[in-house]
Amino acid sequence: MLYLDRPAWPWRGRLWSHLISDVSPAELHVFAETLGVPRRGFDRDHYDIPADRFAVAVWLGARVVPSREIVRLLYASGLRRPKHLDPGRR
Repeated sequence: MLYLDRPAWPWRGRLWSHLISDVSPAELHVFAETLGVPRRGFDRDHYDIPADRFAVAVWLGARVVPSREIVRLLYASGLRRPKHLDPGRR
């Protein structure tokens, strides 16, 4: 299943959402590609999705959940990737 929080995270003059999968990174990458989100939007275990793609993500099947639930779901699925495991990233 794919999950998304509401666009509430400001960056570079836009609001962003976080998109995750609780199944696999492969599912997440395929969905992001379908949305037209470039791979550079991937950050360890989630994609940063601009607000203008939020409605399309929901229409394609992503379930909207609170931001805290995003983190809980990542940990519960075992797909959470802490920053210290990805040296050289932001």
